[in-house]
Amino acid sequence: MGRSRLNKIVVTGGTGLVGRRLVQVLADQGAQVAVVSRNPERATLPKGAEAYPWMELPALLEGADAIFNLAGEGIADQRWSPERKAAILLSRIESTRRIVEALQWVSKKPSVLVNASATGFYGAHGLTLLDEAAGPGEGFLAKVCQAWEQEAEAVMVKGIRLVKLRLGVVLAKEGGALPKMARPVKLFLGCTLGSGQQGFSWIHLEDLIRLCLEAAQNPNYAGAINATSPTPISQRVFMGILARHLHRPLWPLPPALTRLSLKWLLGEMAEPMLLQGAYVYPKKALGLGFQFRFGEPEAALADLL
Repeated sequence: MGRSRLNKIVVTGGTGLVGRRLVQVLADQGAQVAVVSRNPERATLPKGAEAYPWMELPALLEGADAIFNLAGEGIADQRWSPERKAAILLSRIESTRRIVEALQWVSKKPSVLVNASATGFYGAHGLTLLDEAAGPGEGFLAKVCQAWEQEAEAVMVKGIRLVKLRLGVVLAKEGGALPKMARPVKLFLGCTLGSGQQGFSWIHLEDLIRLCLEAAQNPNYAGAINATSPTPISQRVFMGILARHLHRPLWPLPPALTRLSLKWLLGEMAEPMLLQGAYVYPKKALGLGFQFRFGEPEAALADLL
């Protein structure tokens, strides 16, 4: 089978950091893009894309070439409370379930669902390099990713190819993690967080968009795909590169001090979001011939900063 064309696309979560850029690129390529949103009247989209409410999902899926499911509450938008954690999990489960349920009313089904997940699937690890064969980890984020992926697997029964993209930290000029990490460094307040040895698995936004499109068009993409650069590094190394690009110092603060400060500021999410990590390697994407334009952190930061 050859590569498929993307003429009619459905995107959920099309107003987030990744979704906005994906919709823009698809529209620029001439695709007809339908963005499913809880508030379609408030969505600002590029020419060639239109927003629709969830109730219209079955009609939108009829004859579509692909679905990109990126919907979900922001992981780090607020401190984690029991209610917030429930919203993070349920937003991903429910959006995916609604896609699966809508497909039963579609006669000409899309050929592929590209479903977002995250490297949080693997939980916290030491210095071991993890590829897609690694098993699931422990903790809240790992359980969210596992439940999200399991919900998406129901589309395979309907004959739809499923790609589970496990996203690393997405680096972009506007939005996402990079501006938040750069801000204290610019203010001469930069430092390594905790031990600094925790894995930092990242991907440039443009490489992620290219990988999303390749996953939709190339029938050899299936199952879990790590959407990370081929050079995961430690948090200490990343902060050092960031500081050099910004011409700022990093303060050698004691690990215990930064750990206590982050836990006081962020509560429960400090550990899994900032003080723990994993070194995740995109073995399957590389094996399928995907070429990263920004495979090294120096190149990525030079472009973004």
